[in-house]
Amino acid sequence: MNTEQPKKELSAIKGTKDILPQEARLWQIAEAAAKEIFELYGYRELRAPVIEPTELFEKGTGASSDIVTKEMYTFTDKGGRSVTLRPEYTPSVVRAIIEHRLDLQPQPLRFYYIGPMFRYDKPQKGRYRQFHQIDIEVFGEKDPAVDAEIVEMAHRLLRQLGVENVTTMVNSVGCKKCRPAYGAELRKAAAAVKDRLCPDCQRKAELNPLRIFDCKIETCREVASNFPKITDFLCAECQEHFQEFLGYLDFYGIPYRVDPTLVRGLDYYTKTAFEIVAEHLGAQNAICGGGRYDDMVREFGGPDLCGIGFAMGLERLLSVAKIEPPKKSFVYFAYLGEEAKKQSIATARYLRSEGIECLVEFKDRGMKAHFSRANKIGADWVLIIGEDELAKGKFQLKDMIDSKQYEGTAEELAKIILLKDKKGIKSREE
Repeated sequence: MNTEQPKKELSAIKGTKDILPQEARLWQIAEAAAKEIFELYGYRELRAPVIEPTELFEKGTGASSDIVTKEMYTFTDKGGRSVTLRPEYTPSVVRAIIEHRLDLQPQPLRFYYIGPMFRYDKPQKGRYRQFHQIDIEVFGEKDPAVDAEIVEMAHRLLRQLGVENVTTMVNSVGCKKCRPAYGAELRKAAAAVKDRLCPDCQRKAELNPLRIFDCKIETCREVASNFPKITDFLCAECQEHFQEFLGYLDFYGIPYRVDPTLVRGLDYYTKTAFEIVAEHLGAQNAICGGGRYDDMVREFGGPDLCGIGFAMGLERLLSVAKIEPPKKSFVYFAYLGEEAKKQSIATARYLRSEGIECLVEFKDRGMKAHFSRANKIGADWVLIIGEDELAKGKFQLKDMIDSKQYEGTAEELAKIILLKDKKGIKSREE
């Protein structure tokens, strides 16, 4: 009798995915473009830990938020402390500013970061439980011009990555002075139609009715569309800030649509809120979202520093981006024998120093098998080293695109490869 248990197949955890080499090239291009553009605006990279004390996110993100109540990956470490895999970046940055007193340094408080976040949410198109974000933050600049500048910066990145047909949605969510009165009216409106709301929104109606606008259920959003609009309750300061923000968007020539129901899913937002949405992403079509959080640093026990930022989900971004990986040829080495192998290693080392990609595989193959392998992996060039080549001190170089063959030293062949690359002659990847 066979008592062996069937082997369980190993696979990635639901809501996570492997980023394989071909796709990773696209990620590298998007990340490099983001870094280049952000640096042009005076931002510098900040890297915070992936795990933080749980209370950091409870305090910063909001104890009643969906992230805290439903989505955080929280566990107790061996020291008995509750820690959480970061669901978002802003609280970590605020902690870093306070902990390292970055506000006392002369450099601008402009930061960017690229990395994984973790939320236990229903996987959907472009959204995973381990997902990746490109984030930026600015602290200490109250002028609404900076609000518009980060929207313009986001648009610049999207254009560079070939993202088309986007719409910019904007709103003001008020501040601590004007939001209480609006919240009271919103609670009244929500109580009158409570039976038409989902159970989650019925709970939100008591705790934080503003969150009803962020519900993913269409019927709740339809009900909420008839609620009072926050733009009718803004104090003079918030109203002036919002109008100046819109004026700067006009100055940049960025089309936008004011949506009084647009809110951000986190408690700390004040004044400006915006999203950039793309077609073909379904109901959750935002690829960039952000806003202002002027009270957050102070509430964390730090200095009175206002803040604003945005986040882009990389998975969603890449699902609509039009990125062409750079076409760069590479050389495959076909060699016979131990001495030819060593010469291949030395020659590849030289070619790499000239910026030429080389592949030397350490497997015994005949020349026919070498060429078959080169064809299979799409090599643009095959550099041949056998007994004759070793004796002459010159190697054969086969152009796999136009079938031409050249003979020369490593230096001479490098010039041929680089010249063809410079002329932009198509590689086999095209």
